[in-house]
Amino acid sequence: MSYSHITPSQRNELSALLRAGLKQKEIAKVLKKDRTTIFRERKRNKTINSTGYDAKIAKEKTKQRRIKANQRFRRLENSQWLENYVVYRIREYWSPEQISGRLKEDCPNQKNRQIGKDSIYKFIYNQRKDLVKYLRCQKGKYRRRYGTRIREKEREKLKKRRIDQRSGIIEERRRIGDFEGDTVQGEERTKLILTNVDRKSGYLLADKLEEKKAELVKEKTVSRFKKIPEDKKFSFTFDNGTEFSEHEGIERETRMTVFFAYPYHSWERGTNENTNGLLRQFFPKKTPFARITQKDIDKVVNLINHRPRKRLNYMTPHEVFWKD
Repeated sequence: MSYSHITPSQRNELSALLRAGLKQKEIAKVLKKDRTTIFRERKRNKTINSTGYDAKIAKEKTKQRRIKANQRFRRLENSQWLENYVVYRIREYWSPEQISGRLKEDCPNQKNRQIGKDSIYKFIYNQRKDLVKYLRCQKGKYRRRYGTRIREKEREKLKKRRIDQRSGIIEERRRIGDFEGDTVQGEERTKLILTNVDRKSGYLLADKLEEKKAELVKEKTVSRFKKIPEDKKFSFTFDNGTEFSEHEGIERETRMTVFFAYPYHSWERGTNENTNGLLRQFFPKKTPFARITQKDIDKVVNLINHRPRKRLNYMTPHEVFWKD
């Protein structure tokens, strides 16, 4: 389970689960968070209502804390010479992009000689609205050329093929070659084990990741599945972690169809979750993955793949996967 902050949608869920009367431990399991994370979230954003928590108030409090924490990193607000330079150039009808690009050339002896055009736009609209009249486009607040980050995220979501689009043959586990994928996290949070498990046989493939990067996940997945016969490669069902954001490249290079489970629906990848639990027998939580090697992982995977399973009539995953 990878580390991440409580998201706005998770705050909505937390509020609903508290109203439903769930205990903190149960809520942590549903949201895939540690119990202490839920405890801190409730303590930081405590309210006087019946449950002691309100998602709307929590979001506003979090927003204000972040604004206050990031105030010291704002270069324009904390540098008088930089503010004077920007104001002077804006009054000369320079665009924020031109100011940003020219800054190093004009001020070679100053510190913090780098500032993005977005920061200048925000400064103008939030702090110096009197300068808006000097901008070429004055119809409304500055918008990023290719749309907002929210729109970009929405477009990314639309590219994902969801689990309910899977065919019956995948759902009913009637063939070898339909895999579920996820990552297992080490104590460092940055080092992971990438796991892919065949839905029918339970056959496990696992690779160590030195960094939590989508490009590395793609590279490891493509490399691993080059060794698998074509008649045993049909589909993936992945978790929603950012490490799987290169799914289009994985799909293109492996020629396997990629599906995604819905957020916070770990049971939709039950085979993978259960198999990750088997891995945890050998690599318990808080195990520093920096100390383990791919050879260590291969040894454990070999043990798991050669243990008989009741659901396979006591055949092993290796026997079922490779029997044809």
